[in-house]
Amino acid sequence: MHITVKTAQQLRLTEEEFESIKQKLGRTPNFTELCAFSGMWSEHCSYKNSIKWLKTLPRDGGRMLVAAGEENAGLMDIGNDYGVVFKIESHNHPSALEPFQGAATGVGGIQRDIFTMGARPIASLNSLRFGKLEDKKTQRLLAGVVHGIGHYGNCFGVPTVGGELYFEQCYHTNPLVNAMSVGIVKAGKTVSATAEGKGNPVFFVGSATGKDGIGGASFASAEITADSVEELPAVQVGDPFQEKKLLEACLEVIETGAIVGMQDMGAAGIICSTAEMSAKGGVGMRIDLDKVPTRQQNMKAWELLLSESQERMLVVVQKGREAEVLAVFDKWDLSCSNIGEVTDTGLLDFYMHGTLEASLPAHELVLGGGAPQYTREYKTPAYLEKVNAFDINGVADITDLKSTVEQLVQIPNIASKRWIYTQYDSMVGAANTTTNAPSDAAVVLAKGTGKALAMTVDCNSKYVYANPETGAMIAVAEAARNIVCSGGEPIGVTNCLNFGNPYDPEVYYQFVKSVEGMGKACRKFNTPVTGGNVSFYNQNPDGPVYPTPTIGMVGIVEDMKNRMTLDFKNEGDSIVLLGTQINDIGCSEYLHKIKGVEFSTVPHFDLEEEFALQNLVADLIKNKSIQSAHDISEGGLIVTLLESAFTTNKGFEVSASNKTIRKDAYWLGEAQSRVVVSCNAVQLEAVQKAAMAAGIELAVIGKVTLGAVKVEGEDWGNITDWKNKYDTAIEKQLAK
Repeated sequence: MHITVKTAQQLRLTEEEFESIKQKLGRTPNFTELCAFSGMWSEHCSYKNSIKWLKTLPRDGGRMLVAAGEENAGLMDIGNDYGVVFKIESHNHPSALEPFQGAATGVGGIQRDIFTMGARPIASLNSLRFGKLEDKKTQRLLAGVVHGIGHYGNCFGVPTVGGELYFEQCYHTNPLVNAMSVGIVKAGKTVSATAEGKGNPVFFVGSATGKDGIGGASFASAEITADSVEELPAVQVGDPFQEKKLLEACLEVIETGAIVGMQDMGAAGIICSTAEMSAKGGVGMRIDLDKVPTRQQNMKAWELLLSESQERMLVVVQKGREAEVLAVFDKWDLSCSNIGEVTDTGLLDFYMHGTLEASLPAHELVLGGGAPQYTREYKTPAYLEKVNAFDINGVADITDLKSTVEQLVQIPNIASKRWIYTQYDSMVGAANTTTNAPSDAAVVLAKGTGKALAMTVDCNSKYVYANPETGAMIAVAEAARNIVCSGGEPIGVTNCLNFGNPYDPEVYYQFVKSVEGMGKACRKFNTPVTGGNVSFYNQNPDGPVYPTPTIGMVGIVEDMKNRMTLDFKNEGDSIVLLGTQINDIGCSEYLHKIKGVEFSTVPHFDLEEEFALQNLVADLIKNKSIQSAHDISEGGLIVTLLESAFTTNKGFEVSASNKTIRKDAYWLGEAQSRVVVSCNAVQLEAVQKAAMAAGIELAVIGKVTLGAVKVEGEDWGNITDWKNKYDTAIEKQLAK
C-alpha cells in the first residue's frame, strides 16, 4: 500500500505530523506503523494540545509517592504503611454511541488502572452529564449509562459510593461519563508500568483480542457527528466477571515477586502498553503478534495493535520465573501467553508469522518522548460580554418563597438521584459508611489501615462557563469543603478535563483559564494533582459543552470518631450559618432554571475566605463542637436545610438573619464558602467563639424541629411532604 499524506489524514494525523514521522523513522512508514502513530499521537494518548498547561499544575509535594503521570494512577501515603491509589477518566464518546457498553467499559478501564499498580479497588464514583431530562434521547442515554455502570460495578464487586449528575442542553449530543476508582495498597506491594531487563519475557494476560474498540483512542479525539455511528467498532465490550478474575490473579501474581512491570491495555491497546512500558524503561521489545490470543480470525497486524478489547494486561516477567506466573493465571482460568521479550534496542519490533510488520522507536511514540506538543491560540470568548453584563437588579425578587422552593427541589440537578444510585451496589465489601448516614463526601473504611478515606467528585460547569478560572477554583474548593465537612483532611486531586475542540480559540481559553484556576486552588489546599485525563472534542452541532473540569478528590479520616454527617440530629438544636451572606444569585439553579437567565456572573468566591472557613469547620469537628455539617451548593441555603432534614425526617424553623439581602439571594443564592452546622445549647458558645477567632461570619438562623417546617414564620407543612417531592421528581419525569 502506497502511504501518502492523504492516508495520514484519514488516520487523523496532520500533514506536519506525517512529515515528522518520516523524519523520525528516516523513511516513509508502512500502514501498520502509521496506524500505531495515529493511536499514540491522538489527543487521547499524547495530550498534545494540553500537556504544556498540565505541567503548570502542582504535581508533587504533600503525601505524593510517585510523580503525577508517572504511573497509571496517582499514589499517595495515608500512613501505617499504606497508600491510596486513585484516578478519574472519561468515556464520553463511546457512551454517546452505545451508552451501556460505553459506561460499563469506562468503569472497567478505571479499575484496571488501580489494580495494575498492585492496589485493591475499594470504591467507585462517577460524574455524569446529559441533555434535558424531558428529552427522550436523554432518557435513553441516561438509562443505558446507569445500567452500564451498575452492571459492571455490581458484578465486579466494588461499591459505587458517590457521584454527581447534571442535566444541561449543551450535553444533548455529547454526554459526559467520567468514572473514578479508589484503591489501597500495602507499602512495597506496588508495581510499576515499566519494562526492563534484556531477555525478560513479555506476557499477554486476560481476554482474547477482537475487533471491538479498534481506533478507540482516535475516535475519542474527534467530534461526534451524524456519521459517528459508523464507528461503533470503536466502542469496547466489557466482561466484569473476567475482570474480577483478572484483579485477583494480578494481585496474587504480584505476591510472587516475579513481576518486573505491568500495564493494562486501555486506550490504543497493545501499541500503547508496549510503547509506554518500553519508553519508560529505556528498552525495546520484540513482539510476535500471531501469539496474541484472538477471538476473531485473520486479524491484521494493525488491528491487533490498536484493538481496545477489554480485560487485558501486558506483563513483563523475570526470566526463569515464567512457571510461577503461568501457574497463578492458570489457577484463575485466564489466558497467559508469552508473546515476546524485552530487548535493548529501544525499538518495538512487531512480527506476524516471522515477518516484520512494524519497527518503531518506543520513545518517539509516547507523551514526554517524540509525541508532538502544541501551543494553541486562545482568546476571550465573546459570550463573556453577556455574562459580565448581568445585573441582579434586572431580575425581580421573589414574592412567594414556598412555591418557588417547591419548583426548585424538583429540578433534576437538585432533586434526589435515588433512581440512579439504587441501581448501584453501594454496600459490597461492607466498608461504605455513608449509605445510611450520608455526609458531603463518601466515607469508606480502608480496611487494615485503621483509617477511612473520604472521596468526592465535583464540578459545577455553569460556574466554569461563566468564569473558567474562578469556576475551576470553586470545583476544587467544593471538593475540599465536602471532605472537610465529612471529617476528613483533603490530600490530593485527580481531574477529568472535559472541553470542546482545542482548535477553537474560545474553547482553548476556557481550558487554559480552568487549569490556571485549578492550580491556584490546589496549591492553597495542598492537594497536588496526581494525574487524570483530558477529554477534548466534546461538541454538539450548536457548539461545545460547558467547560467541565471534574475534580476527583480524596481525603483521610484519621479517626472515625471525627467522622461528621450532614443530617440534623436532635429537636431543639441550633441551626448555624457559617460564612458571608452576599446579595448574589449568579449562576444559581433558581436563576437559570426558574428565571430562565442563561448568562450570569459566577457566584461570589474568595479563596482565602474559603480556606479560613474550611479550617474552622475542621476544628469544630475535631473539638466535638457540632452535631452536623452540610455545605451550601446548588439550590442555596434552603436546599441545604432541606437535605439536612431529609435523612432523619427532622424539620426546621428558620428566619433570615440579614434582612438587607434580597429574599432570593439569601435563600436560593449559591455564593460560596458557606456551611450550615447544627449544635446543641452547650456547643453553641464554643462555635461562636471559634468563628469569631477565625474571622468567619456566623448567624444562628433557627432550630431543629421534630418534623414541622417553618420559614420566616410561614408554615411549610411536614418534612416528609418535601422529601417526597425531592425523592420522586426524576422518577416522575422518566415515567411520562
